[in-house]
Amino acid sequence: MPVFVGADTGIEVLRRENVTIARKLGLAMLAAGMFAAGSIAQEAAPMDADAAMEDANMVAAAEAESRNQFQELDKDVQSLKKEVLDLNRDLFLLEEELLFPANSQVAFFISMDVGEYFKLDSVKLTIDGKEVANYLYTEREVDALLRGGVHRVHMANLKTGEHELVAIFTGQGPHTRDYRRGATVNIDKGIGAKYLELEITDRVTKMQPEFEIKEWE
Repeated sequence: MPVFVGADTGIEVLRRENVTIARKLGLAMLAAGMFAAGSIAQEAAPMDADAAMEDANMVAAAEAESRNQFQELDKDVQSLKKEVLDLNRDLFLLEEELLFPANSQVAFFISMDVGEYFKLDSVKLTIDGKEVANYLYTEREVDALLRGGVHRVHMANLKTGEHELVAIFTGQGPHTRDYRRGATVNIDKGIGAKYLELEITDRVTKMQPEFEIKEWE
């Protein structure tokens, strides 16, 4: 015998089936969404990695360009420094030529050999009774002289003819005693530049310093 279901009961069954279907559909959509999200994430990850790599390459390229620019700028600065030094040297030589013409120029140089019996402190020069130079040496300058250096202590203009040069050397002699010694020479100034060397040497036989003035040929 067939059983008839009331209208309200049928509607309720349909509602329940709709809810079940809706739930299943919702779960299916949720699963699909999760799957799609996972796929998108998997695709986005390499895209982000590529973008990061591209950014890193751009930064590296910018740094390399900056280094190249800095190196070029440093080269320009060094070149300008050299040009300035060359210009200063040329100006210095030109100034000397103007102030001390070759026809009247005379220069005096100090040198030392060994220096065991004399430690130089100062040198005073007088020409024709007039003091023209009085130079006090530092330890570094004395060391440079002992290692073969030559110091131009004075440059002047002299008229042609006879002139008297007196050089007074002050320092420490044997046994660290105060030492003062003079050397005199007559200068025959002709036409053209003249260069004189005031040389300090050791006289081993007498264990005393020796002071000599000689002209450069």
